[in-house]
Amino acid sequence: MGKATGFMEFKREDNPSFAPLERIKNFDEFHGELSEAKRRTQASRCMECGVPFCQAGTMIAGMASGCPLHNLVPETNDLVYKGNYEQAYVRLSKSHNFPEFTSRVCPALCEAACTCGLEGSPVSTKDNERFIIEYAYAHGLVKEPVPAVRTGKTVAVVGSGPSGLAAASQLNKRGHKVTVYERSDRPGGLLRYGIPNMKLDKRVIDRRIELMEEAGIEFKCNVNVGVDVTGDELIKQYDRVILTCGASNPRDIKVEGRDAKGVYFAVDFLKEVSKKLMDNDYDVEYLKSATDFSFGSLHGKKVIVIGGGDTGNDCTGTSIRLGASSVIQLEMMPKPPVERLASNPWPEWPKVLKTDYGQEEAIALWGSDPRMYQTTVTEFVKNKDGKLKGVKTVELKPEKDPATGRMNMKPVPGTEKELKADLVLIAAGFLGSQDYVSKSFGVDLDGRTNVATKAGLYETSKKGIFTAGDMHRGQSLVVWAIAEGRAVAKAVDESMMGYTNL
Repeated sequence: MGKATGFMEFKREDNPSFAPLERIKNFDEFHGELSEAKRRTQASRCMECGVPFCQAGTMIAGMASGCPLHNLVPETNDLVYKGNYEQAYVRLSKSHNFPEFTSRVCPALCEAACTCGLEGSPVSTKDNERFIIEYAYAHGLVKEPVPAVRTGKTVAVVGSGPSGLAAASQLNKRGHKVTVYERSDRPGGLLRYGIPNMKLDKRVIDRRIELMEEAGIEFKCNVNVGVDVTGDELIKQYDRVILTCGASNPRDIKVEGRDAKGVYFAVDFLKEVSKKLMDNDYDVEYLKSATDFSFGSLHGKKVIVIGGGDTGNDCTGTSIRLGASSVIQLEMMPKPPVERLASNPWPEWPKVLKTDYGQEEAIALWGSDPRMYQTTVTEFVKNKDGKLKGVKTVELKPEKDPATGRMNMKPVPGTEKELKADLVLIAAGFLGSQDYVSKSFGVDLDGRTNVATKAGLYETSKKGIFTAGDMHRGQSLVVWAIAEGRAVAKAVDESMMGYTNL
């Protein structure tokens, strides 16, 4: 696979990206492409390593190692190296429904487990996959299979995020009639409304949805299942129902002053910005000058983001593009090390410092990293009109609980301070699914408010009702959602037909 000595002859080269001060002028994707010759060189670095951890998709020390989709990474890289791009797409499509999504937003679990990364730089598999899928689209190779024969079976998929889309694609391919219900005005779930346009252009989602509709999948948007239509109605109408509504219940920060005007959940903020961008035909100048957001204009405003993860970073990049005068990200946990510790060996997921695009842009604008580590909010400070004017914080330090052995973050007396703020965005993760859907279907929940199933299975406590994605496993990655969507499709197919060839 690849060139046997390629990893020694050639250095890793990533797709180029526009400079931070240039890309913040718009909401466009900011990564370019290497030349075809350079892409083939990068693919040649995939060594004949014998045991491709990149495609293992297993859990090590509680963390994913390798691709959960079990993409045949060495094979696709080899085909790119040899210039056989059409066959590379065919090979990739055997295990992956939507490479155009993961090649933009996935943290690349495959690369973290790459053997080349043990002593050097991993193969640029994520960029290779983006090359494959964009080549395929450009040459008319991407099709959603239209079944020659329909089975007469019907399936309702509730939620059109990555797991719902993957399940719908697989079941339609099998010949079942699939209808996808989405409470928002457009399909895509958090792909569309939880990820900013500069990471995943929404027109990339639209072109895939168009193919799915052409293949016979029906999308019903602006239908809130559990409100506009009941679970019982869907159960009577369809042979099977799949719940893929995501873990859309945001974690709150319940401290004094939480009712201050100017405190928003990150997911609501990101959705509003994305919707306004799409509603106005991607007119960036309009968006940057708009004052009719629920939070008003951000020009000259001080923004504090609570949460240092991917969503927090997305809030930072979005706030910068909307004209914020400063952005601070508060992170409870200690600053990660720059390099792997001995306690975090390959091929575990590397628990190292990651400076993402939003943080890069803040550094370029203001000269310093926006993240404040080991810090939490103790109060939202309001003025006499109830409007947010600042936050009170305290520093934290890790202490081991003698009873459980777990490390807990404890406040440090004397480290209290107050930060000025016009807007606070809470990006502290999600607690699980919103229960009005599960209640409508009468399915059991587990201790984390996810829809419960038996271990390794996808059917809920109610026969004929299945679940997948974040609603099943809790907040996770797009690649895991797609893997679960494929798996639940297989389970549903077998339950209806008595066997499955998915």
